[in-house]
Amino acid sequence: MRWWQREATATIAEPGTVRVQGVRVTVDDRVLLDDVTLELTAPRIAVIGENGSGKSTFARLLNGLVAPTAGTVTVHGLDVGRHLTAVRRRVGFVFTDPDAQILMPTPAEDLALSLRGRPREEVAARVHETLARHGLSDHADLPASSLSGGQKQMLALAAVLLAEPALIVADEPTTLLDLRNARRIGNLLLSQEAQVLIVTHDLELAARCDTAVLFDGGRVVAQGQPDAVIARYRRLCG
Repeated sequence: MRWWQREATATIAEPGTVRVQGVRVTVDDRVLLDDVTLELTAPRIAVIGENGSGKSTFARLLNGLVAPTAGTVTVHGLDVGRHLTAVRRRVGFVFTDPDAQILMPTPAEDLALSLRGRPREEVAARVHETLARHGLSDHADLPASSLSGGQKQMLALAAVLLAEPALIVADEPTTLLDLRNARRIGNLLLSQEAQVLIVTHDLELAARCDTAVLFDGGRVVAQGQPDAVIARYRRLCG
């Protein structure tokens, strides 16, 4: 059983549910999201839409990187505004650009950061196993800056997975990658036991999810089976 499953459940009444109610986000008089209401329970969720449609702003609501101007955001029973520390323990966030996420000089050190507070022997063993699993063993103690784009994104995602989040939010994780590495990252995300929400322009990846949400102009304009939502998106762009 993972640590988050052992956590006291007094405020965690709805595991697996992401609920956004009447959310509005404004920045400098610009409306980024307007009256967004969603309830998401599917294991694999795709969020699609054009650049500037509000999908990344929505993703950032789920671990408090963006605060709503109005409305409420609840993740697995936790109100993000009131329980931000607990939410961030449960929600792992993967950025588009891994350089924004890799904090330590080497891959081994960066992975170890996700396990801070654990016994040293456990940290060493899990870092070694993670590096081997993701093809990074030969780069363990080299500068993280020397990794390829695909290797950096794999390292960033591996560091998130080591923390065993209950929800993984990935904001366009394959946008900067070639086809081979995009597929590797997509396959890894979709294979997780945790709930996964992927903001993506990759419609092939979106089609592999259980449900999809389409944003346009800061609003949700479609939600449901990925094929139908993707078809609506194509018509919208057409």
